[in-house]
Amino acid sequence: LDQQALSRTLFPLGQLHKSAVREIARRAGLPNHARRDSTGICFIGERDFRDFLKRYLPSQPGEIRTLEGQHQGRHEGIMFYTLGQRHGLGIGGPGEAWYVVDKDVENNRLYVVQGEDHPALYAPGLIAAGLHWVAGRAPALPLCCAAKIRYRQSDQPGIVEGLDDNRVRMRFDVPQRAVTPGQSVVFYQDEICLGGGVIETHLTENGGA
Repeated sequence: LDQQALSRTLFPLGQLHKSAVREIARRAGLPNHARRDSTGICFIGERDFRDFLKRYLPSQPGEIRTLEGQHQGRHEGIMFYTLGQRHGLGIGGPGEAWYVVDKDVENNRLYVVQGEDHPALYAPGLIAAGLHWVAGRAPALPLCCAAKIRYRQSDQPGIVEGLDDNRVRMRFDVPQRAVTPGQSVVFYQDEICLGGGVIETHLTENGGA
């Protein structure tokens, strides 16, 4: 949203917690007052996500490897997996559970590591593109602020630096798990939403992308 739209927007529930809204709905006799929160993809309805994707994208099975290049199995189609994912890999054996750590789309290859806290699952920062600033212009950079890279995540502090007119780099105070290209990053300063963009890549420990 830009300032023109926001200047004409009302938020009648903006000062209420969800529990208070549910109670108002209960007293009003609304049948959906106790309906579960929606955390999925609302526009596809109650259906399996893989089945939905298969209707539009042909699945292409491929190889699963470790970062060292060891073969670990086969995947059903690289679009079915996201970074940090554990379930649905079909990899057993001894040791800790396996997690998706990288996707090589060009070669249709999925990379995995063992252990929820494996260092390769964490990145010190990210580069974002396709920026939109709510104020209509970028804030003065570099800027100390916070960001969210996934739904319901707590604010993660760091520093945002400008790269060009439509790209920024954010370095987090604490490395973040499963920084996923293609997902959104949203920047905040206290309770103010500054804007956001699309994650282009994650940074490595040596500062590169």
